[in-house]
Amino acid sequence: MSTVNSSRFDSAIGWSARPDAWVSRGVRFLFSALAVILFCGPLLVIFSGAFDHNPDPTKLSVIPANPSLINFQVAAENKIWHYLMNSLIIAGGALLLQLSVSVFAAYALARKKFRGQAIALLVILATMMLPEEVIAIPLSLVIGDLPLVHVSLKGTLLGVILPLGAWGFSIFVMTEFMKEIPGELEEAAKVDGAGELRLFAQIILPLCKPALGVIAVFGFNMIWEQYLLPLIVAADPSDYTLTVALLALRSDDMVGTGIVLAGALLALVPSLVVYLSLQKSFLRGITTGAIKG
Repeated sequence: MSTVNSSRFDSAIGWSARPDAWVSRGVRFLFSALAVILFCGPLLVIFSGAFDHNPDPTKLSVIPANPSLINFQVAAENKIWHYLMNSLIIAGGALLLQLSVSVFAAYALARKKFRGQAIALLVILATMMLPEEVIAIPLSLVIGDLPLVHVSLKGTLLGVILPLGAWGFSIFVMTEFMKEIPGELEEAAKVDGAGELRLFAQIILPLCKPALGVIAVFGFNMIWEQYLLPLIVAADPSDYTLTVALLALRSDDMVGTGIVLAGALLALVPSLVVYLSLQKSFLRGITTGAIKG
């Protein structure tokens, strides 16, 4: 009689998942249910409260007691769509700029040799160690009087987009990924007469699609969750992003919990869309990084 390899049924915590191992299956089901509740519970509460006419913030509700769209109507009267548009413009422009800066900076750091290369990468990584609160005042001064051109970006969307156009994490991820691309491909392309720009656009960049998916997802979430920077740049409440506007609505006694939850639900949608759109590239990038590590 052939035997079945028991390692095929090993669970993540080392217990067997065979049909006769009911204790192991029960514990695994309990842990899985707990994980679903912890991660999906808040999302269900937001969804329920957004569509509930009079949500009770003291009670946990998964199904709306009084289903209605009134919260979204009142949120629209509070200019929630205007704040959402501000956030989308900032996220789109800043992410495009961030991706461009990341790939070009990573190409120089990973595929070229120049004096001070290690120091440049160290400085880029050091920027990740600085909390936003530390650079808030200097950043406010720079935005209020842009060096050399002496132009104020206060009250403009560009004032939020430009500081987010470079992120040390994205540059680091792209640099490490580009270092793993075989140099023989680059040498073969040069032998065939490929120039620097063609080499970058047709050889290096297509091989970096998994890494682009990773930095696009993380970069979008980083930009979308910004609170301090839009608050610094804003010269008027109409300049707020959705993240800042939600806190302003939350502090308004005239605004109910359902309206805030409706805005929170709208704030969740873009992140989900970006992740689902780039899911394959994101997972490939994470898996590739884990294998290389």
